[in-house]
Amino acid sequence: MKTSDFYYDLPKELIAQDPLEDRSASRLMHLDKETGEVTHDIFKNVGSYLKAGDTLVINDTKVIPARLYGVKEGTQAKIEVLLLVRKSDNAWETLVKPGKKCRVGTRIFFGSSDGSESCPLTGEVMDVLDEGNRLIRFTFDGIFEEVLDRLGEMPLPPYIHHKLEDKTRYNTVYAKYDGSAAAPTAGLHFTKELLEEIRAKGVNIAHVTLHVGLGTFRPVKTDDVENHHMHSEYYIVPQETADIINETKKAGRRVICVGTTSCRTLESAADADGHLQAKSGWTDIFIYPGYRFRLMDGLITNFHLPESTLVMLVSAFAGKEHILAAYEEAVKEKYRFFSFGDAMIII
Repeated sequence: MKTSDFYYDLPKELIAQDPLEDRSASRLMHLDKETGEVTHDIFKNVGSYLKAGDTLVINDTKVIPARLYGVKEGTQAKIEVLLLVRKSDNAWETLVKPGKKCRVGTRIFFGSSDGSESCPLTGEVMDVLDEGNRLIRFTFDGIFEEVLDRLGEMPLPPYIHHKLEDKTRYNTVYAKYDGSAAAPTAGLHFTKELLEEIRAKGVNIAHVTLHVGLGTFRPVKTDDVENHHMHSEYYIVPQETADIINETKKAGRRVICVGTTSCRTLESAADADGHLQAKSGWTDIFIYPGYRFRLMDGLITNFHLPESTLVMLVSAFAGKEHILAAYEEAVKEKYRFFSFGDAMIII
């Protein structure tokens, strides 16, 4: 199976640069995964595709303002630091640019134009990790999250070139647990009111947590899909969620995942018989055509990058031919693509 099999042509002007004022006003494409039939709708109406007894699975991770700009001690060279994984209370695995200026022992000052030691946040490079990432230990006064909220910027994807004025728009309305470097973007379309409408219809809403890493934007560089190595991400499936989903399946009802992150979480925590276990850990599950889904019956998702692992995942669920035909239709109808773009429900 070739990576090039998952290519489609996307005009750059269809890449959404800003979120809509009304989260639920995005367009919604319905793809019948069995027939490939496509219909067009508005996301506000997503509840009409759900039935009483179904379970909607949402990822309640929260994106942190993980991009910091500082200056190097001594030279005052400008340094960009992106927080990736928290290793301890004060230490993070980070991506640093330019890395060659940040050897072990380098100190970086944040929030001070002159690089003075009285700045609100200081980082020291403790180690050089795999792929050139740096382990940085931070010193600060007060609470780190509050300092970060004041100094940091949201780590928007590389294809978004506009500055995000409102940080809350790169988080879902149900975001709860800090830890992501990227948003679970399918969930950005939901409002609290829409979720209440869906709940009132008799649909269960179950929470999982998967902290999205920047690897979600990493291109597939191998010619053969099977040779691609997935990044690892940390996930949590609570006991309450496991119980709800197992009861849903037992009753013959459907499990609909909001986003590929919710899908990957469930599929990582399910056993071979399709029973969901309450557990936590790291997953590098790679889902591409040929994969047999254990739990998911439906998927709400955005439109993904050509040749990406996410296009491969939705192709595994609905069939590559159906997906590429639906994407061609989306381009023709000028849907908005990627993180701040429109949505698709596959069911």
